[in-house]
Amino acid sequence: MRTLWLIPALLLLGACPSKKKQPQGDLTPPGPKGPHLASPLNIFARPAFAYAAKGPKEVSLSDVAERTVKSVVNISSTRVVKRPHGLSPYHGNPFFERFFNRPSPPREQRARSLGSGVIVSKDGVVLTNNHVVEHADEILVTLSDNTQLKAKMVGTDPKSDLAVLRLEGDLSKLLPLPLGDSAKLRLGEVVLAIGNPFGVGQTVTMGIVSALGRADMGIVDYEDFIQTDAAINPGNSGGALVSLRGELIGINTAILSRTGGYQGIGFAIPTAMARPIMDSLLEHGKVLRGWLGVVIQNLTPEIAKAMKLPVSQGVLVADVQPDSPASKAGLERGDVITALDGKPMHAVSKLRNQIATAGSGTKVKLQVLREGKSREVELALGVLPGDQIAHLGPQQGVLGGLTVEPLGDEVRRRMRLPRRTTGVVVTEVKPGSAADTAGLRDGDLILEINRQTVKDAYQFSTVYKAAKDPVLLLVFREGTTMYLLLEK
Repeated sequence: MRTLWLIPALLLLGACPSKKKQPQGDLTPPGPKGPHLASPLNIFARPAFAYAAKGPKEVSLSDVAERTVKSVVNISSTRVVKRPHGLSPYHGNPFFERFFNRPSPPREQRARSLGSGVIVSKDGVVLTNNHVVEHADEILVTLSDNTQLKAKMVGTDPKSDLAVLRLEGDLSKLLPLPLGDSAKLRLGEVVLAIGNPFGVGQTVTMGIVSALGRADMGIVDYEDFIQTDAAINPGNSGGALVSLRGELIGINTAILSRTGGYQGIGFAIPTAMARPIMDSLLEHGKVLRGWLGVVIQNLTPEIAKAMKLPVSQGVLVADVQPDSPASKAGLERGDVITALDGKPMHAVSKLRNQIATAGSGTKVKLQVLREGKSREVELALGVLPGDQIAHLGPQQGVLGGLTVEPLGDEVRRRMRLPRRTTGVVVTEVKPGSAADTAGLRDGDLILEINRQTVKDAYQFSTVYKAAKDPVLLLVFREGTTMYLLLEK
């Protein structure tokens, strides 16, 4: 069983592992003059280097580490927590409780959290994780030279786990870290993780980019993580993931671990996502995400086959909200979004992140497949009014154990449906049946079967019985619609 940890802010002391001499080995293929022996640290053709952000001069790994560590800060946040008093000594005695066991005001305790942050501007802007400073009453930032400064909260975004602070006091010593372009990262690229693990002080670890675009991890609402094997531990939250050019490419956020400590899988929020969120918080005090106005789900090969589509991957539009940018641009239910601004879209999470990150007012081009024909749709994104882009996971199963009834006026009123709406209402789903496995529920309204409008229960039954291929249903539930693929 895997466990995801938002890197907690805590201080632990443990025994240091014993140092062992690294074995020698043949790490390069034999050349014309025979094998080249090298230690595991000598894996480069020459000593590790990075190109500086300015000029062609080669800079050693140590130079990059020593320069960038000065831009990473330690963050100590304090908040007041109210805790109830313990039980009265008279608890349980009705006579004495009447007189002595009266409620008393809760005790106030100060909870302290430790984490990291990154200076990104000369005027004192610090980027960190929301969970490092969430609900903080006081925030104290310690620079690499042990100078302590107070900080104020500019804004937070729990949906991405980012927060922006502004330092107060003498800012003349600040050394901001330039923001790099995380979109240019490649698998296997060497990166540095800088932070304050376990509260021991500034620490630099090295690893590679293990994966890009990690989503659906269940950590936050918007996920597009960089995965790295650079050692990340509790206290590293909000610290910097740095490229060999000495640029910030990510904010260290979470680890995948069974123990709560480093096990080789860490996640960082890429700057491609962090930068627009930070800019929006600085300008507006909140995040203005882009809004398309659709309900979407992943297109599976089974649904694609049922819809007779020439593609097996993409994002299926299950519903289009009235007066939304998608509606005004002519998007329709059943459309398949295959690309955004020329970039392939194979998953809901990727499209959702790209739309949100683009921001309101941004013009985008969607490649849409409708009835087997591809077309391009251009539109300007709106402002996301809450969580209007729903994520519906794929639903599979077979139909059986299902009872439906005609859609009556009473149900129309209860579900606030127009009188012209037709369909059948699911009144019973037997536990353990194929319909139950498919995800159908009592109260679902079936609007379509195999792309045909459902008029009544008889027509629904006739079409279902005549169908030879898997049956595609359009179901209305709790204000939205979704497609369910049901094999007979």
